[in-house]
Amino acid sequence: MGTGTSGPGNQRFPKSARLRSPAEFKKVFDARQRVADDVLLVFGKENAWEHSRLGLSVSRRVGNAVVRNRWKRLIREAFRKNRASFSLPLDLVVLPQKGAALPTARQVEESLRRLVKRLDAKIRRG
Repeated sequence: MGTGTSGPGNQRFPKSARLRSPAEFKKVFDARQRVADDVLLVFGKENAWEHSRLGLSVSRRVGNAVVRNRWKRLIREAFRKNRASFSLPLDLVVLPQKGAALPTARQVEESLRRLVKRLDAKIRRG
């Protein structure tokens, strides 16, 4: 079975779609643009790229390694599925909301989609 790395249906999560350095995370946090609901907290900043990028910050307060990794998988998957629909190219840092129970994949996806839309409107307003 092939990896499916080419073609129009490609929805991989390449390194170019990730925030990787502490400086990149700091720029997003310093922009002080954030939105939240009962599932996620999203910080964002418009970027100069042609696509949105994702950074994750899942602390030990969320739970043990199994729980933290599950959160990261759910958030990455939601981002991967929806990044093409974001109207602005954004750098996003996503955190699970404190005290939130581990949600379903659908809840994370709906939350991320809704919050990015709100963040986009907030950034456009200035």
